[in-house]
Amino acid sequence: MSRRILVVDDDTLIRETLENHFRSSGAQVAVADSAEAALAQLTAFAPGLMITDVRMSGMDGIALLALARERAPDVDVIVMTAFQDMRTALSAMKAGAYEYLVKPLDLDRIDAVVERCFRERSLRRRAGHLSAEAAEGHTLDQLVGADPQMIEIYKRIGMLVRVRTPVLVRGDTGTGKELIARAIHFNSADADEPFVAVNCTAIPESLLESELFGHTRGAFTGAVADRKGRFELAGRGTVFLDEIGDTTPAFQAKLLRVLQEQEFYPVGAEVARRCEARIIAATHRPLEQLVADGQFREDLYFRLRVVEITVPPLRERSADVPALAEHLLRIAARDAHRPPLRFSDGALRRLRAHTWPGNVRELENAVRRAVVVAPGRIIEEEDLALDAASSPGAERATPSANVDRTLAAVERAHLEQVLRECGGNKRRASRALGLTRPRLDRLLERHGIRVTVTDPEQ
Repeated sequence: MSRRILVVDDDTLIRETLENHFRSSGAQVAVADSAEAALAQLTAFAPGLMITDVRMSGMDGIALLALARERAPDVDVIVMTAFQDMRTALSAMKAGAYEYLVKPLDLDRIDAVVERCFRERSLRRRAGHLSAEAAEGHTLDQLVGADPQMIEIYKRIGMLVRVRTPVLVRGDTGTGKELIARAIHFNSADADEPFVAVNCTAIPESLLESELFGHTRGAFTGAVADRKGRFELAGRGTVFLDEIGDTTPAFQAKLLRVLQEQEFYPVGAEVARRCEARIIAATHRPLEQLVADGQFREDLYFRLRVVEITVPPLRERSADVPALAEHLLRIAARDAHRPPLRFSDGALRRLRAHTWPGNVRELENAVRRAVVVAPGRIIEEEDLALDAASSPGAERATPSANVDRTLAAVERAHLEQVLRECGGNKRRASRALGLTRPRLDRLLERHGIRVTVTDPEQ
């Protein structure tokens, strides 16, 4: 999207210099030689950013800033002046200026501020403003499934939308942990605040602190301007920290302070900033084992899991697959601008038979691919292009010494082996398997495994 900048200054040379400079970088630029002319441009040109001088004939820049905040609250305003004094700076910032610059202007400095401004605007637009479509897409009705484990999750989400406590969401990769976090946020009283998602493994460790907490100008090489972090941009919304189990103990110590003190320090800053955002963390890793191995702070673990939600893998709720697939099919057909589609009986049988090692994400990808390649309005089995090796029926059809090694059989054998190695101690076995104790008990009940304790430690 093209950047739209309005330049306001009664000095012709400065006005034309900035106009030519911004146009050369590809921005759309409008100019005004007075505050009165600028007010008209706010409607006619609809800029994303206005850069205004303070002292002009007629209305000054501070008064223009105040009116702009009333008439076009989404417009960011940078104030510039040749007269550096505390009163003007305070007036500008109290009136809502995005930045305050002093003449003579440094074009590199202006470029850094403008770049930061539009970057933050983009983040606010993606994460901060709840559209009707976003609200519809994240209602509790969009979480599909009637499995008892899912019903318990729905009940837990219904409780969490009324409070702002930290939440830990656990589950295998692709089970929809972020969808759970979004459902909590977008059904809460703070739904119109930003939802900011951070994949902790996608950001280099050296940049993660700056990305979340922000930094000050000069804090490190390349920090040419102050930058707000995700916690500050989230306001009273939600910060979703995905793959929290992959962070380092050094970063975990800083996150612990955020949870304990509700404040943080931007990199290079000496004054703390308040954190008002709710924190929802997610992981597929066994945090208990990481704590035991010294890779994850125990105090942070307990701070995060004030409320815990465990999302079951799709293989544990196979009865939900047809309804979930139909739901994903409606969304995929709409996104691809295709008329309503449906699955053939053969396609539904294949969907039910597949073991879904990639969980809901694999199912969604399979459905979206089928929508693209299906020539008609019926999704056939071959349109799904599922890996035959992941289908129990296909596995049994292949001659092998392990002909009966279906996923269920392998899972049962693994449970029995771990229990033997742990002397029947369920507590140790659940830690070794990366499972919660209740989930281990459910698996044992499902497979009909009776535990004989040979290790006296319980």
